Amino acid sequence: MARAFVSVGSNIEPAENTERAVRLLGRKEHIVGISTVYLTEAEGRPGQPQYYNCVVEIETDLPPVMLKHGVLKRIENELGRTQNEDKYAPRTIDLDLILYNDLVAATEDLTLPDPDIVRRPFLAIPLQELAPGLVLPGSGLRIDEVASAMKRQNMKSLANYTEHIRKEVLHERKQ
Repeated sequence: MARAFVSVGSNIEPAENTERAVRLLGRKEHIVGISTVYLTEAEGRPGQPQYYNCVVEIETDLPPVMLKHGVLKRIENELGRTQNEDKYAPRTIDLDLILYNDLVAATEDLTLPDPDIVRRPFLAIPLQELAPGLVLPGSGLRIDEVASAMKRQNMKSLANYTEHIRKEVLHERKQ
């Protein structure tokens, strides 16, 4: 079993789409943990609706490319994600594989670990919450140090929403 981390983001009906995406992911893969969900400003586009962002830790038997295309992209399609040339366009859901075991890979289709972890608080802070002490593969950077150096003022913790998702998804898994 591989240990993988998936970032989840939505700014179109984010409460509904974030929960639906995590539920669908939990039906395909074993969810180990769900970070706090944060309300964040849209990057690169002031005035866009705010995002719900979190990171989900899973255990999987799938190799990274199969996980990305066979699970994550299918969930995005099911939730109505449309891709266009504007990488900052609003989205129903965005699921990205950001870490997969200690794998370091850079292909046209997939880069692991995701290089944005060291630049985006909405990736680093939830990842640190789930895996304190983690060392980012290939860089030797400790996630604790990366996350603690980041500003959190544009991140609002959605504690009640997070608890709701955790209860729903983890309860569903037990049934």
